[in-house]
Amino acid sequence: MKKMCIFDTATGSMNIGDQIIMNAFEKEMQDIINQNFCIRISTHTPICHFYQDLSINPMINYLQNCDFKFIAGTNILLKNMMLPLTQWNINSFNCKGYKNVILVGCGLNSNSKKTNLYTKRLYKRILSKEYTHSVRDEETKIFLESLGFKAINTGCPTIWSITPDMCKKIPTKKSKNVIFTLTDYAKDKEQDQKLINILIKEYKKVYFFPQGANDEEYLNEFSNRKDIIILKPNLQSFSDALLNNNCDYVGTRLHAGIFAINHQVRSIIIIVDNRARDMSKSYNFNCIERKSLDNLSTLINSKFDTSININKQNIEIFKNQFRK
Repeated sequence: MKKMCIFDTATGSMNIGDQIIMNAFEKEMQDIINQNFCIRISTHTPICHFYQDLSINPMINYLQNCDFKFIAGTNILLKNMMLPLTQWNINSFNCKGYKNVILVGCGLNSNSKKTNLYTKRLYKRILSKEYTHSVRDEETKIFLESLGFKAINTGCPTIWSITPDMCKKIPTKKSKNVIFTLTDYAKDKEQDQKLINILIKEYKKVYFFPQGANDEEYLNEFSNRKDIIILKPNLQSFSDALLNNNCDYVGTRLHAGIFAINHQVRSIIIIVDNRARDMSKSYNFNCIERKSLDNLSTLINSKFDTSININKQNIEIFKNQFRK
């Protein structure tokens, strides 16, 4: 039996998409997780305060002796860690427990044009140099390799179980109803109103899934929404709606779109940031830029296949590191 730690990107998150990622990670890595002793720690909160390291700390001692430490998915890497986002609450004073951590399907949030010296040194202190890291796209792979780490493009764990046979079962033509999403931190009132208007026009029933904590508040800022059916903000409600309502998915939330694909639902992902744009280059999602929504009705009414290109060989190369 080996000792493991999973740094959980979903606990404490205001984005249900992180739950989608962690559920997929647990499923895809279960043969490795189940045979070892495993603890879970949220990335959204510090492991401990720096002054707690001044005496014997059982948690830090456990982490220093871990065989494997994983962080799963999400836009967790930054070019500038002096401007950190809340999903990874670390700095040079509280990062000891992360030493030799392994990335699984993680991505890069380009919050700066250049990577500063502080960020390079911090990553060199915490990221494993022994193991090859799994990343979700080529840009993240290039970024890690530029810092001297080994990386392989596997995509996010949320797409690892997608197969050609599954894709063939996804409808190619427009469904009767639709579920859509908006993104509370990437607002564009003009284009998002256009999205709502198009969906109301094109579909019989329109459902809204609030994936983020403030998505429903953002929806309330728009007109032409009185007939929109708002789903409960949990994955069971979303899953039930996908399975029972003869619907498409159209929205700005990438992982809601991937979740829909895994439920064999025809999906159009609207690109609002680098995540969908970068992943689509490698994995062929059906996407449209938000600035191009004038073409959305044509896309909705067209016939198209879903053909997600998964590199199963890269996924197995990554997993086999921990099966030896």
